[in-house]
Amino acid sequence: MATRFQSASGLKTVRGLGSAKSGVHHWWMQRVTAVGNLVLLLWFGVSLLLLPSLSYASVTAWLAQPVVAVPMVLLILSTFWHMRLGVQVLIEDYVHAEGTKMLALVALNFYTLAAGATALFSVLSIAFGAA
Repeated sequence: MATRFQSASGLKTVRGLGSAKSGVHHWWMQRVTAVGNLVLLLWFGVSLLLLPSLSYASVTAWLAQPVVAVPMVLLILSTFWHMRLGVQVLIEDYVHAEGTKMLALVALNFYTLAAGATALFSVLSIAFGAA
C-alpha cells in the first residue's frame, strides 16, 4: 500500500515536476572548477612574483614557454567555465520570466564563449610566436 508521500512523489514524476537529476552535477562542477581555479591562480600569482620584471617583453617571453602556456590555458578554461556555472545559477534563481531567463542564458553562453575564445587566442598567439 502506497503512503501519502509515495503517491505525491509519483504524481510529481508523472507531471514532470520530479528531480531533474542534474543539480548535483552542476554543484559538483562548480566545486571542481573552484578548486582548479584556486590551484592555478596560486601558480599564476607565484609565477608573476618570480619574474624579474612585469614588462611586456618579460611577460610575453615567460608566456611563450609551453610549461607556462598550458597551465594558463587551463586557468582560462576553468575560470570561464566556473563563471558560466555561477552566473547560470543566479539567472535561474532570480530571473522569473521565462523569455527573459532564456534570453539571459543565451547571452551568457555567447559572452562566455566570446570572452574565453579571445583570452585563449591571446595566450596561444603568444605561445606560438605570433605576437
